[in-house]
Amino acid sequence: MSYELTGKLVAKYDTVQRSATFKTREFAVEKTDDIGGRTITNYVKFQSVQDKTTIIDKVNIGEEIKVYFNIKGSKWEKDGKINYITNLDAWRIEQIQPAVSGADKSGTDTEYMEPLDTFSSTSPDAIDDLPF
Repeated sequence: MSYELTGKLVAKYDTVQRSATFKTREFAVEKTDDIGGRTITNYVKFQSVQDKTTIIDKVNIGEEIKVYFNIKGSKWEKDGKINYITNLDAWRIEQIQPAVSGADKSGTDTEYMEPLDTFSSTSPDAIDDLPF
């Protein structure tokens, strides 16, 4: 089963070669929720493995991202003691583009545009759309 979380990237770490054939990389995301008038902030650490260790390269600290991940668990036993380990394995990241207030993606101000004067304009954008 796959999960997703949206938040702000607050840390990313170097890739660690765990064995000759296995590598991991960790990063942390700040998740803020407003619940009942209170702001709750959580920090979630993810890991990516193998060829997915580079998915965080294109993202800068402070940027909003959506992380797609799987939950993996394992049992670890040593010297008669048992420990359970949970990993959040990230497999995809999308950068969340901030909303550009007052301008569309082309940089044109969408709140106010000067009307075209179709009677005296020499602009090719001024189109006479009268049917006669």
